[in-house]
Amino acid sequence: MAEITPRINAPYLGTFTGQTVRVLGKVVQLRGETAVVDAGGRVNVLLNRDSHLVLNNAIEIVGKVQQDLSIKVFQATDFGNNIDYAAFDAVVDASHRYKDIFYADNEQ
Repeated sequence: MAEITPRINAPYLGTFTGQTVRVLGKVVQLRGETAVVDAGGRVNVLLNRDSHLVLNNAIEIVGKVQQDLSIKVFQATDFGNNIDYAAFDAVVDASHRYKDIFYADNEQ
């Protein structure tokens, strides 16, 4: 069975420490092997060599939440600059409010 990757935003980072998650946000800063993404709050991202982020574009990150609440990127997908962040936040909210619909019984 494939690993479940919950959709989260910045306020949920502490709840998912050590787990693989999905985050959608706007790239607000690029600095070498790190980036800062606005995902309902600032998220520090540790990039891999396959990450090709563009400043001010939307990015979906699949990665592992570290102890310091940064995310180590496994995969990053550029979604351009025409994204409805409010819709994504609504999906995040619904997936945590109605966990039994989105996650298996033994998952977050």
